[in-house]
Amino acid sequence: MRHCFPMKLRLLSALLIACLGSASAHADDILRVDEPGAAVQLPKIELTPQLLHQFLVAEIAGHRGQLGLAVGAYRDLAKETHDPRVAKRAAEIALFARQYDAALEAARIWVEADPESQPARQMLANLLAASGRGEELVVHIAKMLAVAGPDIGPALLRLNRVFARNSDKQTVLQLIDDVTKPYLDQPEAHFARAVAAYEAQQPQRARQSIERALALRPNWEQAALVRAQIVGRGPDLVEGLKNFVADNPKANDARLAYARALVGEKRYDEARGEFTKLLDENPDNSDVIYAVAVLSLQLNEPALAEKHLKRLVELGYAESDSARLYLGQIAEERKSWDEAVQWYSGVAAGEQYLAAQMRLANALFKSGKLDDARRSLRQAQAGNPRERAQLVLAEAQLLRDAGRHADAYGVLEAGLAAAPNQPDLLYEAALTAERLGRKDAAERDLRLLIQVKPDHAHAYNALGYSLVERGERFDEAQQLIDKALQLSPDDPYILDSKGWLLYRKGDVSGALDVLQKALALRADPEIAAHYGEVLWIVGRRDEARKAWNDAVKASPGNEVLATTIKRFQP
Repeated sequence: MRHCFPMKLRLLSALLIACLGSASAHADDILRVDEPGAAVQLPKIELTPQLLHQFLVAEIAGHRGQLGLAVGAYRDLAKETHDPRVAKRAAEIALFARQYDAALEAARIWVEADPESQPARQMLANLLAASGRGEELVVHIAKMLAVAGPDIGPALLRLNRVFARNSDKQTVLQLIDDVTKPYLDQPEAHFARAVAAYEAQQPQRARQSIERALALRPNWEQAALVRAQIVGRGPDLVEGLKNFVADNPKANDARLAYARALVGEKRYDEARGEFTKLLDENPDNSDVIYAVAVLSLQLNEPALAEKHLKRLVELGYAESDSARLYLGQIAEERKSWDEAVQWYSGVAAGEQYLAAQMRLANALFKSGKLDDARRSLRQAQAGNPRERAQLVLAEAQLLRDAGRHADAYGVLEAGLAAAPNQPDLLYEAALTAERLGRKDAAERDLRLLIQVKPDHAHAYNALGYSLVERGERFDEAQQLIDKALQLSPDDPYILDSKGWLLYRKGDVSGALDVLQKALALRADPEIAAHYGEVLWIVGRRDEARKAWNDAVKASPGNEVLATTIKRFQP
C-alpha cells in the first residue's frame, strides 16, 4: 500500500512551477507561508536545471511512497538552498516518514533561515525534547521566548506541552525553572512551573507556584482550576474555589468544580445551590445538567434525576449513553421493566454498551422473558474475547437465577469450547459443576485455571474448599488454601475455607478464631453458617443462635444457612 504524501506539501510545488518561466527566478516578494502577512527575506537562488531535477525527484518519490528517497532529496535541497519553505517541507516529510534525525536537521535549517518563525521554533523545540537533547533545548527555548514579544504569555503556556513526552519529570521541572527565570513577572511562568512541579510529584512547590500565578492574575480561571487539581480534596479545596467563585461569579467552570468539590465533601445541599445557579445561567449546558442529574441520584431524588437525564438525551449530549444507562436503572428501581428495556436498547456501541446489554437482559428476565433475554445476550456485539465471556457469564447467571443449573453449565461449556482458557469462564464452569455434583469436572477446570492464571487466589481456594467438603486429601487442601491466603491474605471467603478446614481436621479452637475474623470482615450467610456450627459444637449455643439469626435477617433465603440451622435446630 502506497504512503499518502501530505497534501499540504504541494504548496512549494506550485511556487517552483510558477518560477519556471524565468531562467533566474527570485522570490524576494513572497510572504512567509506559515504566517500570512509577515514578510520574510528569502535567499536569491537561481532555479537551475539541477535544482529542478532534485525537486522533481523528491516530489515523485514521495508520491510513489519512496519516502526514504524523498527525505534525502529534500534534506539536500534544504542544505543547498537554505530556503525556509524548502526546509519546512523537508522537516514535514521527514516527520511523516518518522525519520526524526532528518526532521531535526531540517528544522534547524528552517529556524536559521527564518529565525522569526514561531512554527519553526516550535517544531524544533518539540524535536529536541523528543530526542532528549536537553541542553540544546534549553538554549533554543530561551531564544524562542526572547523573541516572543507580546506573545510571551502563550509561549510560556506551551512549555509544558513541549516537555510532555519526557518521562524524567524532575529534569523537566529544572528545565522549566531555568527558562522561566527572566519572566517571573508573568503569571504564565508560574503556571508552567506549577504544572511541572505537580507532574514531578512536588505538590508543595506546585501549590506555591500556582498561588503566585493567581496573585499576579487573580481572576485567571484556568489557574484556579489547576490549583483545585493540585489541592485534590478537602476543606482547603472547597474554600479556595468558594472564594474564587465569589470574586468571579461568571466563572462557570470554576463554579462547576466548586459544586463537585461540595459533593465530594458530602455537602449536598450547598452543592445543589451551586448547581441551581449554574442551571439558571446555563439552561442548555449539558455538562451542568449531567452533574445535577448525578447529584440528584446521590441525594435519592430519582424523579429530578430522570427529568434532567431525559433533557440530556433530547439535547444530544455527548455522553447520552450514560444518561440512558441511568434512566434504565431508574426504571428498574420502580420495576418498569419495559421502559428499562427501551432505555438500554438505545445505548450504542461504546463504553456503556456492555453494561447496558447485560442490564437489558436482566430487565427482560425480570419481566418473565427469559428466552428473549438469552437471545439479546447472544446477539450483542462483543468488542473482544473478554467481553464475549462476560456475555456468556450473564446468560449463565440468568439460567441459574431461573433454577436451571444444568442449562447454565451447558452455556458455560459452549463458551469454553470457543475460548478454552478464558479464566472467568473456567472459574464459573467449575463452581457450577460443583453445584451439580460433577466433582471431577470442577477439579479439572480449576486445575486448568491455576495453570492459565497462577495468581488466581480463588481458584486455589475453590479447589481446596471442594476437597474439604468431600472429606478428602486434607493435606493437599491445606496447601491450596494456604497458597490462596498467600495471594490474598485478608479475603473473608478464603479465611472461611481455612477455618472450615481446621474444623474438619479437629482444630476447633483454631477454626473459631479464623471464622470469627472472616465474619468480621464480611457478614456473609455461609460464613455465618460455618461459624455458628462450630460455636454450637463447642457448646456456645446462644452465640450460635445469635450468629445464625443475624444472618437470616440479612439474607433470609440463603440455602446453605437454612440447611445448617435445620440440622441443629430441626
